[in-house]
Amino acid sequence: MNMLTGKNALITGATRGIGKGIAELFAKQGANVAFTYVSSDEKARALEAELAAYGVKAKGYKSDAADFKAADELVNAIVAEWGTIDILVNNAGITRDTLLMRMSEQQWDEVINANLKSVFNLTKAVQRPMLKQRSGSIINMSSVVGVKGNAGQANYAASKAGIIGFSKSVALELGSRNIRCNVIAPGFIETEMTGALDEKVVQSWRDAIPLKRGGTPEDVAKATLFLASDLSSYVTGQVINVCGGMLT
Repeated sequence: MNMLTGKNALITGATRGIGKGIAELFAKQGANVAFTYVSSDEKARALEAELAAYGVKAKGYKSDAADFKAADELVNAIVAEWGTIDILVNNAGITRDTLLMRMSEQQWDEVINANLKSVFNLTKAVQRPMLKQRSGSIINMSSVVGVKGNAGQANYAASKAGIIGFSKSVALELGSRNIRCNVIAPGFIETEMTGALDEKVVQSWRDAIPLKRGGTPEDVAKATLFLASDLSSYVTGQVINVCGGMLT
């Protein structure tokens, strides 16, 4: 059963990790996928080919989601080419971890802009076509750190907590137009980035999780698929923790 057949999805930051896992699952489920990236043209072209192999349209756009004008131009370009956007996944994000006493203004601003302002930019831009068609699903990627906080990540935690408050407000504003807005808060997800860490440290994190393993991008993608599809047609303004029980 293809749950997203004929739907057009926009996913930010999709050439690796969680974003790539979401793009792959969406394409397998029949969605046309537009995605953003900021650096590697080679990875973007490779992902386009991988997604198109599922018989859907796929196109990468080199665009900085933290740039308000660029986000608006991106949405306009996709709508002009594809007609509409049914699903938005705000996934792009960065970290600049350090203790607050050492954190610079630049480290604070970079994280807030990349993680939180980007969500405002794309959501504001995509609401126009969604309001016109009176339907849509917006899924914003937060983190368990945005729910519980974490030492050394005050900037990241603030940005991810802000996403939750923003999303609940959008859900209240747009619900009457059949536009849903939900949040996913991943826990410890194992990607190529965590692969570079010390294995003993990683194993200690796994041992502290009730399910005794780190999550995968596919784990997050499945929850995202649920929120993107009609299976969640009566779900809005909610936060789903995909964390193996970390917050239990």
